[in-house]
Amino acid sequence: MTNMRFEGTSSYVAANDLTIAVNASIALERPLLVKGEPGTGKTELAKQVASSLGLELLEWHVKSTTKAQQGLYEYDAVSRLRDSQLGDERVQDVKNYIKKGKLWEAFTSDEKVVLLIDEIDKADIEFPNDLLQELDKMEFHVYETGEVVQAKNRPIIIITSNNEKELPDAFLRRCFFHYISFPNSDVLTKIIDVHYPNIKKTLVSAALTQFYEIRETPGLKKKPSTSEALDWIKLLVVDDIDAATLRGDDPTKVLPRLHGALLKNEQDVHLFERLAFLSRRQT
Repeated sequence: MTNMRFEGTSSYVAANDLTIAVNASIALERPLLVKGEPGTGKTELAKQVASSLGLELLEWHVKSTTKAQQGLYEYDAVSRLRDSQLGDERVQDVKNYIKKGKLWEAFTSDEKVVLLIDEIDKADIEFPNDLLQELDKMEFHVYETGEVVQAKNRPIIIITSNNEKELPDAFLRRCFFHYISFPNSDVLTKIIDVHYPNIKKTLVSAALTQFYEIRETPGLKKKPSTSEALDWIKLLVVDDIDAATLRGDDPTKVLPRLHGALLKNEQDVHLFERLAFLSRRQT
């Protein structure tokens, strides 16, 4: 299993530096920490790595209320107390009240798995630190039963972050890091070809020209992502909009067609409306 290599898949365009990072993480047996703008395919990467290597994927989606302990296990003391009051014989075995977390599942799997810890930066700042020993030693102690859970097969761990908060240095030292840069026009064209293989090249060219102009507009609060570009392209295809129509011949119509797929807040919509107004005044 040590010679596993990720080379991308037919449905996921992985840049060369990304495949190098994934394979380095596998070789080092260290978690791969992936950062990048929302919508650049960080979460999808874990799914594609699992698919490419023929491994099961376990997903742990972190929220602001998530605690590190939940990834190991949770002990339901309330249910045990209630059952004891009702005379339920299940209370004799504490294991009946322990819910296994995703790390426990990954550690005890008979086969190697891919474990996704998604959006780790959403949790409390102590969350990464609370997983240091478990991710390093690949084991943890269950206090209620006295057992030690050890990894049968070291999982491939992919951790994503949207950079909402800084992660502790001690945690970063234990990871292999990769930042997914926003794809350039050539890479995004390949991504579009994967999703819409029969799309007209002229439409793709016109759409991407407009898309990157939008992303580079000064003052934009939220730049549209790769996934939003794909949604927009899909709508252009569904509405049968051709390249000439998309480009248009009226320079004062700055607000893009079907802009709701690209502009996700009123400030950015108002920004383009102001640009259109200024353009009309100058003509």
